[in-house]
Amino acid sequence: MMEKLKRFFAEMNPLIRGLGIVSLIAAVIVVLSLEEVLATVGGLLRIVFFLAVAFFLFLLWRERRSDIEAWSELSRRVFYGAIVLAVVDIGVLIGLGASGLDALAFFLVLGACGYAIYRVWRNEHTYS
Repeated sequence: MMEKLKRFFAEMNPLIRGLGIVSLIAAVIVVLSLEEVLATVGGLLRIVFFLAVAFFLFLLWRERRSDIEAWSELSRRVFYGAIVLAVVDIGVLIGLGASGLDALAFFLVLGACGYAIYRVWRNEHTYS
């Protein structure tokens, strides 16, 4: 009996199996009234995601800091300023949430930071 059940799940379409697992988890959350716990875990995951992004940026900086220190003072200030602004922008999105014009402002600021980082990087890595 157990072997037939294992084979049934092994041969099942992966999409159907995944949807079944998600619906089972959702049913357990609703039956046990765990909505508050789920909201708390979601908040903690947002904080962990923000810290992971900051740590990733720190690792990139640590790997390339000798190259960055050779840049001009203006390029370094623009580069670091754009990175700090992008991290603050992501932190505000995670902390406060965004909808409508706030979401538009988030993407515009993030895009401007990305453009500034790209332009400084390209200007400092021209080999002509």
